[in-house]
Amino acid sequence: MMQIRKLTLAAALLAASLPLAAQEPVVGVADPEALFVDSDPAKNRNKQAALHIMRELLQCNQWDRAGEWITDRYIQHNPNAQSGLAGVVTFFTQVLQVQRTADCGKLTTPVVAVTAEGDLVTVMIARSYPHPRNAGQTYSTTWFDTWRFLDGKADEHWDPATITP
Repeated sequence: MMQIRKLTLAAALLAASLPLAAQEPVVGVADPEALFVDSDPAKNRNKQAALHIMRELLQCNQWDRAGEWITDRYIQHNPNAQSGLAGVVTFFTQVLQVQRTADCGKLTTPVVAVTAEGDLVTVMIARSYPHPRNAGQTYSTTWFDTWRFLDGKADEHWDPATITP
């Protein structure tokens, strides 16, 4: 009886350590800008500011306009960028050296969902990364950005970033 329990436990541990055979890809919606509206006026204002951050700043790199949607004190929880409006602008323009796109157009980021609760807005985004165990392959996952808004501007930010090597 003890042998059967040990074999059963070993089989269960082995099965739990194996990767799943299939993964459903994470995909964005057809019209991501439609997710940035809300019937509640305060949540709508914050979602619209998040849309501007996503489109004008993160997609089109118009960091000269960052003060329109980010406060001067902007608390940054991404370990790669400093807090403050100047800190986040420096991170994108000087560290990452992004290039400004003058004609921005529609948001093309593959947004999965946008939620608002109180003064927080979370944007979920489809992302693909190189597969760490299968060279030449990628895998699909979800990134998120959450902002706390104060008077229509992002005042604090969270994302799942880790320290870059």
